[in-house]
Amino acid sequence: MTMAPALDIVVVSYNAREELVACLDSLHRAPPRRAHAIVVVDNASTDGSAEAVAGRWPGVRIIGNRDNVGFARANNLGIRSTSGDLVLLLNSDTLVAAGALDRLAAALEQAPEAAVAGPRLVDAHGDPELSFGRMIGPWNEARQRLITSAQARGIGLARRYVARQASRRQWPDWVSGACLLVWRRDAERVGLLDERYFMYAEDVDFCAAIRAAGRRVLFTPEAEIVHLRGRSRAASPEATRVAYRRSQLAFYAKHHPAWVPALRAYLRIKGALPPGGPDPMCYP
Repeated sequence: MTMAPALDIVVVSYNAREELVACLDSLHRAPPRRAHAIVVVDNASTDGSAEAVAGRWPGVRIIGNRDNVGFARANNLGIRSTSGDLVLLLNSDTLVAAGALDRLAAALEQAPEAAVAGPRLVDAHGDPELSFGRMIGPWNEARQRLITSAQARGIGLARRYVARQASRRQWPDWVSGACLLVWRRDAERVGLLDERYFMYAEDVDFCAAIRAAGRRVLFTPEAEIVHLRGRSRAASPEATRVAYRRSQLAFYAKHHPAWVPALRAYLRIKGALPPGGPDPMCYP
């Protein structure tokens, strides 16, 4: 009998002790059936996150960073510290139901052309997210934002559209890094996540690299994960806004350089151009 490929679960956390404990509790209440390991990469939290994990789950490996090195770099540290054939990038603000990761892994294993798989993400009320989509660009980004904004406002047409999209298996350009399963060999082939992104867009960029390497990205509703959208973002709204805009500019500089002047002008008019002079990432 062939053994299922081992799974490494990497959870990055920053000042989200309550969410992190709930996430790990859900993983331990109903763990994946296959061999697996859990690694928490703590980005210099000051709320006792690492201590809480160490005291409650001694089997969970903790990588404690002296500084907040960002989401992409922290995930890469977790990936490099493990050796399983499958790697799951999992946000600390998620809850994993029994069997969800087994179904997600099975979906990826049954699709040989796929390197990455993402599950259906739902909020605390069970409403699905539009956690996948077309490659980010001026029109696709505007379309995604319009739909998600309308859904958040409770507009029926948008809610029904998202529900339909999130109920069918498909091959999008990207899936959310809140819960992203990838074959290690494919992740290593593309050089893991681009560490020049501090936060946001690194998942879309990673999926773009996967597709450029000739592999595909799978969205499967067969696996469902609760995504609560953690408090670290709510506790630092200004820092979060700046990080998002920096990543947005960086993404366009890398993938759509001709649009960067227009994007900078738009952000300047809105008063949303991030401070700090030149863009934080420069691409040839």
